[in-house]
Amino acid sequence: MRRRRHSERIIQGRRWKETQEGHDPIDLWEAYQANPSDELRNRLIEHYLPIVRYTAERVAMNLPQSVDIDDLMSAGLFGMMEAIKSFDLGRGVKFKTYCSWRVRGAILDELRANDWVPRLVRTKASKLEKTIASAETELGRPATDVELAALMGMSLTELDTLMRESSVTTMCYLSDTTNGESGEGSARSDLIEDKGSRDPILDIQRKDIMEVITKELNLRERLIMILYYFEELTMREIGLALDLSESRVCQLHSRILVRLRAKLARRQEELVV
Repeated sequence: MRRRRHSERIIQGRRWKETQEGHDPIDLWEAYQANPSDELRNRLIEHYLPIVRYTAERVAMNLPQSVDIDDLMSAGLFGMMEAIKSFDLGRGVKFKTYCSWRVRGAILDELRANDWVPRLVRTKASKLEKTIASAETELGRPATDVELAALMGMSLTELDTLMRESSVTTMCYLSDTTNGESGEGSARSDLIEDKGSRDPILDIQRKDIMEVITKELNLRERLIMILYYFEELTMREIGLALDLSESRVCQLHSRILVRLRAKLARRQEELVV
C-alpha cells in the first residue's frame, strides 16, 4: 500500500510537471497502461516519432550513404514499440530518455545484423589502425611487423590475417547521391568513368598520390603499388617481376593498404577538397 501511494505521488508530480513543460502526455500513458490497446499505442508512437527520426539521423551521420535512413527509422520504430511496451510510468523516469536508448540500440542491432564483416574484425581493424599511427608517432618511423605484433599482442600469422581482413572495402550503391560544389546531388551512376575520354584532373591526382607513396613507402612497396594500380598488373605478374610469390605480393599489398589508410586518415582534410 505504501509503495502504491508513493507511485501515485510520483505520477501526480509528473502530471503537474509535464503540464507545465508540455512533455510526456501523462493522461495518455495512464490510459494505455490501464488498457494497452493498439489505438493508444499508435497515438504514443505518433507523439514520440520525432525521437526515432532524430536518433536515426544522428546514427546516419557516421555511416556510408548506402545506408538508407528510412531503414534505420524502421528499425528504430520497432525499438520504440518495445520501449512503450516495457515502460513503467511509476518509476519516475522520462520516457524520452528511456526510449532514445532503446531506439538507438535497435538501430545498431539492425546494422550489425546486416554487416557482412564480423564485428570483432572491425574492432580489431580499428585497433590496428590506431596502433600503427601511435607507434609511428612514438618511433618516428613505420613500425615493423614484429613490433606491431607485439603491440597488438598477437603472432605474426595472426597479424597477417588481420591485415588481409582489414583491407575490405565498404559497399555502396550506384543510386547513392553525392553533393557537388553547387550543393545539388547527383547519382553515383552519373559519375562512372567513361573509358573513351580522359579526365583532365587525372594527371594531377596521380601526381599527388605518387608524392604520398614516394614519401611513405620503400622501393619494393612503391613498385607493388605502381605496378598494381597504375600499370594494372596482376599479383602473379608482379610476383614474377619482383621475384616474389603471388601470396607474398598479396601479403605485402594488404600491409601497405593498412599503413597508407592510417597515414592518409590524418591528412584527410589536406587531401580532400
